[in-house]
Amino acid sequence: MDLPQEIEAKFLQVNHDDIRASLKKAGATLVHPMRLMRRNLFDHPDDRYKKAFQHEKLRLRDEGDKLTINYKKKSSDSPYVHELETTVGSYDDMKQILFAIGFKTYSYQESKRETWHLDDVEVVLDEWPWLDTYIEIEGPSEPAIQAAAKKLGFDWSGAYFGSVDTAYRAQYPKMTKEDSIANVAEVRFGDPLPEYFKHLQ
Repeated sequence: MDLPQEIEAKFLQVNHDDIRASLKKAGATLVHPMRLMRRNLFDHPDDRYKKAFQHEKLRLRDEGDKLTINYKKKSSDSPYVHELETTVGSYDDMKQILFAIGFKTYSYQESKRETWHLDDVEVVLDEWPWLDTYIEIEGPSEPAIQAAAKKLGFDWSGAYFGSVDTAYRAQYPKMTKEDSIANVAEVRFGDPLPEYFKHLQ
């Protein structure tokens, strides 16, 4: 099955106040102020997604203004991922549907996100527990993302690609491809650094 491609790039360890100033200067529009987001990751009983090093993910997310369910699959020949996403009416009801058809949840995660529009791309300011702040630029094409990054003062050679694990791996250099924030059962703001990460610093 051919899935739509998600084209995005991350720029890590940035100051969000500096980014906001750059966005305003570039004429960007604030779409959603910083808000709390929560998500559950799901897998089959045989842990096939986790065993594939998170190259496939099924995620239910409360984005503050909408609820979405999302399937992502990473291909080996591209830095980008393919994804399908749709909205749902109830977070808890969707969880129960997934449980009823045999899925299980293995990680609950919180993050914070602020969303801006710049030209034809979306720029999001992201915060995650135990991680320096970063931004993500998503758009219809790589040239569009590159143009937005340049407007914001970023060098494309410093871009990162992939899931939030990419940002964690940059900050916790002992992480391997087997390590993932999804291996932490509860990822919450205000909680101390979990034992899982202490040996990865």
